[in-house]
Amino acid sequence: MKKLILIVGIVLATNVVTFAQKFAYVDTEYILGQIPEYKAAQADLDKISVQWQKEIEAKYAEIDKMYKAYQAEQILLTEDMKKKREGDIVAKEKEAKELQKLRFGVDGELFKKRQELVKPIQDKVYSAVKAVADKGTYSIIFDKSSDLTMLYASSKLDKSEEVLKQMGYATTGTGTKTTGTKK
Repeated sequence: MKKLILIVGIVLATNVVTFAQKFAYVDTEYILGQIPEYKAAQADLDKISVQWQKEIEAKYAEIDKMYKAYQAEQILLTEDMKKKREGDIVAKEKEAKELQKLRFGVDGELFKKRQELVKPIQDKVYSAVKAVADKGTYSIIFDKSSDLTMLYASSKLDKSEEVLKQMGYATTGTGTKTTGTKK
């Protein structure tokens, strides 16, 4: 009998704790889109990326030109000259691939630049989300824009506007998403 009372007590306590939890969600894609500093950082990253891509394309165009010249002159070249030209072309290709890896690789310069420009803004958003969660006593706040699939979410649970307010951006507060401006 004592075991049954203990089990019922644990089940009831678990249910009370479960019902006491509050959930909400934010749309970080929307939030970041409202922050002028983020938009500027993205524009800088895009500009740098395009510049670096052009640099790499120029290297490949040079390689293509070298290869076409080699093909045109191949009949007239000695075996030593052919090997030297082929080696030059292979070396240029390797150099271009290394540059591409350096710029756009996993830990490349673009990744590092993104960390430098965007991470501080993302950290501010996280801090604001945490402050909203603490203030509203939310147990969990989901991110609508991440891989987490939400089949349905009541707009009453959307705390994106509160996060923007916490960060100091003025919003209309009408529940419709608007362009944020720094107060």
